[in-house]
Amino acid sequence: MKVIFHVDLDAFYASVEQLDNPNIKGKPVIVGARPGSRGVVSSCSYEARRFGIRSAMPISQAYRKCPQAVFLPGRMERYLQVSDHVMSILESYTPVFRQISIDEAFLDLSGTKRLYGPPLALADTIKKQIFEETGLILSVGIAPNKYLAKLASEYGKPDGLTMVKPGEEILFLDKLQLKDLWGVGKKTLSRLLELNIRSVKRLREIPEDILRSMMGEACGRYLYNAARGKDPGNIYPEKPKSHSISSEITFESDKNDQSTIKRSILELSQQIMYRLIKGGWKTNTVRLKLRFFDFNTTGSQKTIKHWITSSDEIYSIATELLKKRWDGSTPVRLIGVGTANVKKQDLSTQWELFDDPFNKKRKVEEAVAHIRQSISGSGLTRASLLKKKP
Repeated sequence: MKVIFHVDLDAFYASVEQLDNPNIKGKPVIVGARPGSRGVVSSCSYEARRFGIRSAMPISQAYRKCPQAVFLPGRMERYLQVSDHVMSILESYTPVFRQISIDEAFLDLSGTKRLYGPPLALADTIKKQIFEETGLILSVGIAPNKYLAKLASEYGKPDGLTMVKPGEEILFLDKLQLKDLWGVGKKTLSRLLELNIRSVKRLREIPEDILRSMMGEACGRYLYNAARGKDPGNIYPEKPKSHSISSEITFESDKNDQSTIKRSILELSQQIMYRLIKGGWKTNTVRLKLRFFDFNTTGSQKTIKHWITSSDEIYSIATELLKKRWDGSTPVRLIGVGTANVKKQDLSTQWELFDDPFNKKRKVEEAVAHIRQSISGSGLTRASLLKKKP
């Protein structure tokens, strides 16, 4: 029997800020742009969410809803440092581990009952260890597949621990609202309501061919499987056999503005480069993945003649791929950046004889990675991920 854990750090960026500054603990905290700028909310604490604030909301709207909130610029280097610590703890429990983004991961813990005890007890142990070592709160979902595990972790937030046992999938799904199904955004929900489909149970009653005709081929197939607790298979596909490193962002609402999309690519590129440097890896291939509002998914990759040397180079290639795969207006649900053909560096690895701009930036990033690992609480980050004060 499969036992899949989905673990998710609650309000991650905002929680790290509250951890580093106890004076703002318990206050509404908004990480992202400063009031008066055109940016958006990257993360917000649960205290801020009570005012209706959510990720990717325009900062001007967030300020109107909660002017008394603490507004802070993001510190991506610090978040990566904390994420790295958490992920190393999680990975110590199983070799079948996949980090999905900076604050969430899947663990396959099938067959570990004799080693660690029952799944619920193990999840409680993991939650306690992460809190003791980092001070952060984790939500855990346990289920027979990744999709249900993801729904279960969301169901219990914050500080949640929910298990969907085999045979109880439908019982669990029928507790959810349609909007709670992972991947059902505003446009999909609006279309379902137009069709008088108002519950997960009702959605499950619609034959697959009818759903596909009403919602489109990809979306209909996805909804048919999701309503039955089956892993749709294209949400978090398994890694290819060749080694790769990737990270994804699924937006809470579909996005079609270039600034948000490109900023997300920059953040993902920085995450990927840090993991390459930390692990002693090298790569010459960049991948881009896009999932649109209608669940259609596309991807592209580019291989260059030399080893990639910086996050700026990953970003440059990824945005080049973006131009080929995105028309600039179709709403985007998910974006992912990754690398393929990843190999261990060795003494024979040769960088360019004459330093180019990307190679110089790699040296800077290697120094920053070393500082982040050596000095807890380092606030180093790239200026392009900060917002200027109004």
